[in-house]
Amino acid sequence: MSELHKFLFDGVPVRGMIVRLTDAWAEILRRRAANSATGAYPGPVRELLGEMTAAGALMQANIKFDGALILQIFGDGPLKLAVVEVQPDLGLRATATVVGEVAADATLSRLVNVTNHGRCAITLDPLRKLPGQRPYQGVVPLFGDRHEKLEKLGEVLQHYMLQSEQLDTTLVLAANDAVAAGLLIQRMPVKGESNLAGEHANEDEIGRNEDYNRIATLAASLTREELLTLDVDTILRRLFWQEKLLRFEPRTGAGGPHFACTCSRERVGNMIRGLGQDEAHSILDERGEIEVGCEFCGRQYRFDPVDAAQLFAAPGVPAPGSSARH
Repeated sequence: MSELHKFLFDGVPVRGMIVRLTDAWAEILRRRAANSATGAYPGPVRELLGEMTAAGALMQANIKFDGALILQIFGDGPLKLAVVEVQPDLGLRATATVVGEVAADATLSRLVNVTNHGRCAITLDPLRKLPGQRPYQGVVPLFGDRHEKLEKLGEVLQHYMLQSEQLDTTLVLAANDAVAAGLLIQRMPVKGESNLAGEHANEDEIGRNEDYNRIATLAASLTREELLTLDVDTILRRLFWQEKLLRFEPRTGAGGPHFACTCSRERVGNMIRGLGQDEAHSILDERGEIEVGCEFCGRQYRFDPVDAAQLFAAPGVPAPGSSARH
């Protein structure tokens, strides 16, 4: 069962989390593999998307945002786009678009940052928007301070958190076909609450807190194999046996990380309306129906001519032939 554990280091301004996605991650991969049009993701894409999914769960749980957190990576290379969406209840979904051959040993830069123009975007889309409110989005490149290509997603996201929250953060991520996991260690804000929109109250502490630096060094020693194979209790005991941890009740089951897709027939209908009536009729003339598949969960939505007519009908006016369907 997928699980998320939060903990604090007693007496020092450092917090941490570990996430292990098992059934939730397996469901994402199963649905993709069952898609006859695409087939399973190549190995390097599965690994990157798994790391992104674990990171998205950690970031959403860390900021406790009342809305969707959307993590995207895009650029050039055979991986055109990878997307993870995590809801406030830790319902999550993920997808990737592959447009070319992926080498078995492809790294992050070879997947999506061949010419160093790849980007990572984090979007916060509020569940209840105020009038005129738009989602907040932050974007960072897939290279470091000297324009060197970064090969670890954790390094990219650490850079993002430093820019957006002005808080030192250490992320260790790993994924295979069975588990997607991550460890987050973060220095707590000096005053006020941190937020991804960016405040500058914490800049003077960046890189200077000795307690955080000590704990971050221990966290960074966690290997990929350990993160993927060891249980949470063992990981914490091995890394921080000299530290006093205050642990919270883990989030598991329906209250923990779980696969969930937010697609619906109503949303697909709104998308078809966005195409316009002429374009919808053109598709119907060519194919006889409009078929839309969800990239996240694989569900297929079909709209025949009567369905499409109802989409564009004036409110309260039934579409021609619709009475025969009731």
